[in-house]
Amino acid sequence: MNKVITISREYGAGGHTIGKRVAQELGIEIYDRDIVRETAKASGFELELVEQEGEETSRTSYFLKSLVTGSVHYHDPQDAIHDVQRAIILKFAQQGPCVILGRCADEILRDSGIETLNVFIHADDLHRAVRISEKTGVTNATELQRMIAKKDASRQNYYTHYTGKKWGDSHNYDLTLDSGALGDDLCVKLIVEAACSIE
Repeated sequence: MNKVITISREYGAGGHTIGKRVAQELGIEIYDRDIVRETAKASGFELELVEQEGEETSRTSYFLKSLVTGSVHYHDPQDAIHDVQRAIILKFAQQGPCVILGRCADEILRDSGIETLNVFIHADDLHRAVRISEKTGVTNATELQRMIAKKDASRQNYYTHYTGKKWGDSHNYDLTLDSGALGDDLCVKLIVEAACSIE
């Protein structure tokens, strides 16, 4: 297996859990929060800011940014963070096979000519709500739906802004998996088999 595996995922679909298990099965590294830490170290931005700006944004924030485009005094931290994060992702990918979660890694590596297996993991709202509830302790159904909608919208806006493509569109990925219907075990198995068979 000599490919880098990128995993994009809906909030609550289990992408991190599945990615971690895939990395363990294949004996390779997984990069998620490592990217945040390395980006903060390299950029000088606070860790919290990198976490906030490094993969998600709201539609409102893009509207506000568009109002100040062209101002010589305006420097967008998210663009700076994205540029540093891109370099970090490339560095990790060039070190050898690994799993990289989110952060437009699929397009960043594709543009750089690095061989990848690009995966998108999604699930129905019920499975996602249950998983998020177990992780966060939130039990109110309305609040869980709000969290799902907000996180997904932020990831979608971020991905579209930096890639020009539609987040979650099956045409952008080699595999799209429904973790709610298939379960984590089968998702892991399918990703591992695909990674080992596609050369």
